[in-house]
Order: sequence, then C-alpha cells, then structure tokens
Amino acid sequence: MQARSALFDLYGDYLRARGGRAPVAALVKLLAPLGIAPPAVRTAVSRMVRQGWLYPARLNSGPGYLLSPKANRRLDEAASRIYRTGKIGWDGRFDLIVLRPPPARRDRQRLDTSLAFLGYGMLDEQTWVAPRPGEEVDTMLTEAGVRYERFSAAHAAGTPGAMGLVRRAWDLDEIGRAYEGFIAEQRASLGAVTARSDDEDAYAARFRLVHAWRTFLFRDPQLPPALLPERWPGTSAAVFFDRHAARLRPAADRYVEHCLDASSKVLRQKGP
Repeated sequence: MQARSALFDLYGDYLRARGGRAPVAALVKLLAPLGIAPPAVRTAVSRMVRQGWLYPARLNSGPGYLLSPKANRRLDEAASRIYRTGKIGWDGRFDLIVLRPPPARRDRQRLDTSLAFLGYGMLDEQTWVAPRPGEEVDTMLTEAGVRYERFSAAHAAGTPGAMGLVRRAWDLDEIGRAYEGFIAEQRASLGAVTARSDDEDAYAARFRLVHAWRTFLFRDPQLPPALLPERWPGTSAAVFFDRHAARLRPAADRYVEHCLDASSKVLRQKGP
C-alpha cells in the first residue's frame, strides 16, 4: 500500500467527516498500523500539497493539513461510487470523448488513470466512452491542457452496438474475475477479526478492505444492469463489502478518535 494512496483513503473515509483536516502526528499514527513509516507519510503529504490535494493548515492541535476543494470534489465522487449512494441509471446514451493525447508518456499515463477513475473506457488512443457524462471530466481535461471534443451517442440496451461498445472499452471477464478474487482474498483476512479483536486490528482490516475495494474505481465504470452480463460478480462483491465495512466501522471509528485525541494531547503538553 503506497502512502499517497493510503492518505486519500484516510481522508476520504475518516477525516473528511471530521472537518477534512488533521495534525501531522495523527496522520503518522493512523497509517502506522498499515506498515507505512513516518518518512513515507511526510513525503506523500508534501507531494499532495504540490499537486493541490492538500493545504498546510495551522490547527489548534498544531501544524496539519486540510483538504483542498479539488480533493473534496474527487473524494465526493469516490465516496458515491464506493458506497453506491447514487442511482446507477442509464438513458440509452454514451458519452464519447475524442482527444489529442499529450506527447509525453508520463502525461498520457496520468490522463488515462484520471479518465478511468471518472468511469471512461478506451476505445482507441484518442477515443474514450462512458455510460454517463463525467461531471469532472471537462475541468480535468482543461486543467491538463488537453484539446478534446465531446459527443453523445444513443444505443438501445442489449443491441449489438451497445454491447459491442462496452466489450471494446472494458474487459468484463477480467473485471469479474477480479471481483471474485477480492472476495476470496478479503474473506481470508477478515475471518480473523471478530468482536473480541482490539480496535486497532479492526481499523487496519477495514482500511485494507476499503483500499482494495477502491481499486475497482479505476477498473469498473459501474455499468447499468442493462449493459452487464447475467450473474455479475460485482453484485455479490458489493454485498460482501457492505457487510464487512459496516461490521468493522464502530471499532475503526473509535481507533481514529483515539489517535486524533492522543495527538492533540501530546501537542498540548509540549506547549507553544
């Protein structure tokens, strides 16, 4: 687990509901159970500040970092898909983007990752498709300096045109196998965490569960049921995730509160 990715998970799943800010000491303490060392946390925080995801902030409990508006928008999008709070509908239209890829390979890779996160699949190097318009896509492409055009294409569900477009843009067989692997892997690790486990163990297990589930934001565009094969593995995987995320939430929240309180107390004891 990379420190930068873990920080996104930490802010998105725990700290955003607590004001979107935390002292540095708390960030270090909260990522320690995941095996992430303090220097890696501080390096990742500095990188996220340079990229505009975090702002340095002087908190009552000492120096810390605050989510930027850009980060809040991205985490809102992620939360709605992780916990499926929005309705997955489809009006029979696809959103098509034809763009001019950046010349630098690193910039192309960053663009590909951002478009995949927003639910777009690649038809070819210049053309991307999604079952619904991405709210952030115009802002993201403009900020990246990418020239592009957007179109809307209608296809009835179940028609060769619609299913052919889906199969070209996404490898549904591979995504389905990944969901099955997610359940198998997480079931083995979650089985050891019971009501008798301490809060830190429950927090670490839940963190890894959410982190693994979050990777599907870059794989699965959450297609509407009309465009999915029968007995889609993602459905049972979502039920599995919801059950265990809810089961471990109270203990995980207690651990987060403990770390935030402990960091504040240490700084108050040190004084100005």
